[in-house]
Amino acid sequence: MSGSGTSGWSFLPEDVHTAEATALRRDYYDDVASRYWRRPATSAEIDEGLAGDGVERLASPTGHFLVGRYDGKPAACGGVLLLDPERAELTRVFLRHAFRGTGGAGTLLGRLEEAARDLGARRMVLNTRLDLVEARALYARHGYTEIPAYCEGPYMDIWYGKDLQASPAP
Repeated sequence: MSGSGTSGWSFLPEDVHTAEATALRRDYYDDVASRYWRRPATSAEIDEGLAGDGVERLASPTGHFLVGRYDGKPAACGGVLLLDPERAELTRVFLRHAFRGTGGAGTLLGRLEEAARDLGARRMVLNTRLDLVEARALYARHGYTEIPAYCEGPYMDIWYGKDLQASPAP
């Protein structure tokens, strides 16, 4: 996995429990929960949402978690989780609002796809909610298409998939 980025961005694997990764995960959960509830999420609700969420599986050999920094500032995160020998799930993709529009989202997706290939995956899948229109547009722009549901849960409205091709030659 390359740590280099474009236009001020860098992406590196990071343990989900570091201070910066934890802060990004909290911001992610705050953003999606607040939108779902149509009110600001409380700290207690964020704590509850993050407790036992399985994030520890986003480490080798079952996954990867990346932190993106823009000009050295923690600005983005995302993970991939190996579901089976062929498929990885894209999860917890988030850019802090102040860094949106800087080209980081597409670069983050590319790095996460690279991480999935490193795990041996040939296909990436994800689930999301219909109200997360920016995320859905991002996935569509990067070749993700709607697929049948591969899992169930209370916050899943739509599922996407994408075949992963080999990494481009340098």
